[in-house]
Amino acid sequence: MRMRSLRRGLTAAAVPAALALLLTSGASVPAAGDSTDRWGGDKGGGHHDAATITSEPWGTTGGGEAVERYTLSNKGMTVRILTYGGIIQTLEVPDRRNNPVNVVLGFSDLDGYIESGNSPYFGALIGRYGNRIAEGRFTLDGVTYQLPINNPPNSLHGGDVGFDKLVWDATPIQGDGTVALQLNLTSPAGDQGYPGTLDVQVTYTLTRDQKLEIHYTATTDAPTVVNLTNHTYWNLQGEGTSSILDHELTLPASHYTPVDATLIPTGEIADVTGTPMDFRSATAIGERIREPFEQLLFGQGYDHNWVLDRPDDGSLQLAAKLRDPDSGRTLRMWTTEPGIQFYSGNFLDATLVGTGGHVYRQSDGLALETQHFPDSPNQPQFPSTTLRPGETYDTTTVFDLSRGRR
Repeated sequence: MRMRSLRRGLTAAAVPAALALLLTSGASVPAAGDSTDRWGGDKGGGHHDAATITSEPWGTTGGGEAVERYTLSNKGMTVRILTYGGIIQTLEVPDRRNNPVNVVLGFSDLDGYIESGNSPYFGALIGRYGNRIAEGRFTLDGVTYQLPINNPPNSLHGGDVGFDKLVWDATPIQGDGTVALQLNLTSPAGDQGYPGTLDVQVTYTLTRDQKLEIHYTATTDAPTVVNLTNHTYWNLQGEGTSSILDHELTLPASHYTPVDATLIPTGEIADVTGTPMDFRSATAIGERIREPFEQLLFGQGYDHNWVLDRPDDGSLQLAAKLRDPDSGRTLRMWTTEPGIQFYSGNFLDATLVGTGGHVYRQSDGLALETQHFPDSPNQPQFPSTTLRPGETYDTTTVFDLSRGRR
């Protein structure tokens, strides 16, 4: 069943103040035209100076709901977003010869996402609760709530039918030097076992300097928990071309949250010093991934939350830097969140074929998910994920692929 939408904020003024230093201004955006190439963008990859947004029908769900694909292009960067799951299907940036290269994993058609259940969560918006909740159970204000156990023995990424499997309402936004897509849905009380009716708005904004901002807001009519994120898989060499084990990762984090064998945090905030979890300086992902370190054995690689070294002031701070040494392509991630989950694609198993027609094998992509910590509703020492009536959940993450700095 499609969820009722919440309509608001239909102008570029909705861009949060925290992003002001990262955005640039420019000429007014012209009216968007029809998309014509195989990805649904402008011919030639959509890499023109003007900021444009186009849409096209992209199939229907098993329940008969129509799905659209939106193409956002701005100054050499093109992003394609589905109303199904709010999924970033492709994200293209130019190579040294100015040819577009897709640097995220995904499927070439809607059936790929639906028939697989999108079990890797390629590019999807995750909610109500990103990451795991132990045994699918938490207590809030003296009431215990039971969630679906979809990652035994725990609940993962919101349950059996999370936000990644819903069709969102979409509103295109054209601003001064930016182009954006606003997505809305309402999750009713009891959805996947969570209390409270949750009104959610997510806005993707593409700037003219190769930054993609994701701004999340949510309100509730009853106490609940919420932890929204995006689950894009990155391969800066190019989707389907190679593994990411040579990518160099930097995480400004002196601590992480160790997990048990079911990948639930133990409650400890552990120092990364002297362990394979120390990415405070740029380190190849594959350099230590096969060390006999218990945490790597539990996750079959990296699948952990890092505690970012940052002030608790809601400001945008650097959360990760990822560099492909071969192409020189670099991703910087900025966030207002306290943590980031680094997942090294451990469970990609050559059973899925991606957008470029290549099979995805282990570590052919990695996810960097900005977030509050896993299992926070059961770990009172972690930053709270409780949302109450009258409060607004408000968080921002920025993917920065600009070529000005390496």
